[in-house]
Amino acid sequence: MNDLLTETERLLPECMGLLEHWVRLESPSFDADRVNRLGDAVAEAFARLGGSVERLPEADRGRHLLIRFGKQGAEAPVMLLGHLDTVWPAGEIDRRPFTVDGDIASGPGVFDMKAGIAMMWLALRSLLSVRGSIPLPVAILLTSNEEVGSPNVRELVPRLAAGARAVLVLEPPLPDGVLKTARNGMGRFVIRAHGRSAHSGVNPADGVNAVEETAHQILRLRELGDPANGTTVTATMVEGGTRPNVVPAECFVQADCRVPSSAEAERVTRAIRSLAPVLPGSRIEVEGGFRRPPLEPTPGNVRLFEMARKVGKEIGREIAGGRTGGASDGNLTSGAGIATLDGLGPVGLGAHQEDEHIRVSSLPWRTTLVAGLIEKLA
Repeated sequence: MNDLLTETERLLPECMGLLEHWVRLESPSFDADRVNRLGDAVAEAFARLGGSVERLPEADRGRHLLIRFGKQGAEAPVMLLGHLDTVWPAGEIDRRPFTVDGDIASGPGVFDMKAGIAMMWLALRSLLSVRGSIPLPVAILLTSNEEVGSPNVRELVPRLAAGARAVLVLEPPLPDGVLKTARNGMGRFVIRAHGRSAHSGVNPADGVNAVEETAHQILRLRELGDPANGTTVTATMVEGGTRPNVVPAECFVQADCRVPSSAEAERVTRAIRSLAPVLPGSRIEVEGGFRRPPLEPTPGNVRLFEMARKVGKEIGREIAGGRTGGASDGNLTSGAGIATLDGLGPVGLGAHQEDEHIRVSSLPWRTTLVAGLIEKLA
């Protein structure tokens, strides 16, 4: 394993050159042309390693990439999972250009998750250089809209991952490189209140205030959370009313729900769908549901984590795991029963923040961890 570590260190300058190029190619989730431009650059780099590239269209979004190495169908592949899009708008790179200051590389999207894609390239490049081949088929799936949770991806990812022996997700880790062995499931619900309009000065009693009804529902939503056990139900968006002198007839609240287990997802879903109006004459409608299931410590996930710990020991690193409230496409593969390990990206901080950065020195050993897992899974 140390020979792979040495090779990743030797190839680090080439990897950093790719990373800088990719960070400069901004890829906001809602800008299909820019996402596709990055996808083409990434595809070219992997094609030079011998990968076969398939571009998968997505309505109103950039194309997903599916890149395959090795003979398909002969044996179950390992899937490397990530995404091309970032949360940053076009032009952010001019305000915060890619920079390397000592061990810190920064720039929009560098941590979440263009460095993770660069690590995929570096892992396969190192295996080809040191071993002469990749020991088993590898499929790389890079989605174009993970940051906005497209409904199509929720069907696409499990379908393309079906039959994989394991999924390695190169999303950012927790602080200090802690792997994400558990992720909360994520749900979005919209509760719409319907009332009756009236003049707020002349005859307010004839109206049914939908904003007031929504306020009652927000308080009920808050009671569904159990933060001590990892369940949160948060009212995130509220909109209602038309004019300052009209009793509002319509209002809605959007709720973001995070749960640690499938049982909690079912409990929260039942409770939200059972909400009833409080004000006489009002009516409510509930839309939505859980968009990503929890990534739980299933037997397959635990075995994969223990394998990572063994690889870590071989290169002198202690590998730890932890839980995060955020969700990723890894939730989808784990929910489909495929052994999944998340948070394998570089050590860094600041995902979705202006101080987003990675530690350059972490790239070789984190990449060796991924390459080692591919070898162990063969």
